[in-house]
Amino acid sequence: MFLSARRNLKPVRNNDRVTRSLRALERTASTSRVLNLLAIQATSGHRPEHSQHPLFRNRVLNNALIIKHRLRSDDIFLFDDVRPTATKIIIPFDRSDLGLGGQSFFVGQRGWDELLREACKDTTDMVRDAATLRMIDMLPSLDPFLLREHLRRHGMRVADCYFALSAADLDQMQGFVGFEISRLIELAYRDTGRASGAHAARLVEALLSTDVDERLEPLRETLVLEGESFKEGVFSWKGFLYYKWMLNNLWPRLSEISAEIGQLVIPGVRDTDTARYLDETRKRLQAGIMVERMAVQRTLKVYDDAFEDLIENGKPQAFRAFLLRAPEMFLSLGEKVGVISHISSYWRYRFPDGRPPTAQVEEAIDIFQDFESGLSVNLPG
Repeated sequence: MFLSARRNLKPVRNNDRVTRSLRALERTASTSRVLNLLAIQATSGHRPEHSQHPLFRNRVLNNALIIKHRLRSDDIFLFDDVRPTATKIIIPFDRSDLGLGGQSFFVGQRGWDELLREACKDTTDMVRDAATLRMIDMLPSLDPFLLREHLRRHGMRVADCYFALSAADLDQMQGFVGFEISRLIELAYRDTGRASGAHAARLVEALLSTDVDERLEPLRETLVLEGESFKEGVFSWKGFLYYKWMLNNLWPRLSEISAEIGQLVIPGVRDTDTARYLDETRKRLQAGIMVERMAVQRTLKVYDDAFEDLIENGKPQAFRAFLLRAPEMFLSLGEKVGVISHISSYWRYRFPDGRPPTAQVEEAIDIFQDFESGLSVNLPG
């Protein structure tokens, strides 16, 4: 379906589930995997901040789709280094009909700078946009809270509309967020006695939306925050709710996969040193996953404790202070969540449920090294 850029790009396979239908990406893609700049243009292109503080200065690139893509065997030859995933850029041929496909290339593949200029129809200096793509490529996911903090740490000011949650994730998060903040909704409406289901649904929708508007006024009054501080606080709050929702779904799978790593069958002849390396790496991986999990849980407990203090004691000071410093935590938290999410998704992709996990020696070494390199903990060998 997709035509590649003219050089150094392979034709995309017809059965490629990721790029077979851009329409499907629009409907179902997770926030952490796809950044749909075309959709952001459609919903926020009329806003001054969209053009004043764009993610990319090149207009073609600023209407692209950016995807964290798991590399296949016929993708790997495009790179000089060995990597399991890459950042893929898809530039639609027709913005009004995504079914027509588009040009695609990977950040970091050989000659990608020139392919970028060709695809964007730009012969001018694209240093800033190329640097932004490199920064995005450094991240384990496109999680908007991690991305925003990462860009801000590098001195980049980008409009808030670029850090929205996808429609698919918003739909799935509604019930979880409603349950999480139900007690706060009761507190916010305590004096008015209007904490109905309709009011609760309205507040959840407002909290998850891109805009901070009058629907959140009861919560603003409860937290005693004003203006930009309230806007930043809502963004931080949404970030922690997003991570909790993701991890609520991820923890059961991660426990299963950690056990399966220990059960992986690796047939074939190998020497004693290789056998010892594989056995030791299994144990390091299982321990490392547990350490990362505990680190994430400790960070989330800071949020839970501050929230509990607000609910139980009716004192907003601790929670308000937490929300205002929360973005500092997104970089570490987002990276950890991105890594363990990658381990979970890649393992289940490679070893589907119901089949005994089996891999040849070289593949097992590649998988173990990929997983271990992503962990932020250094465990003894």
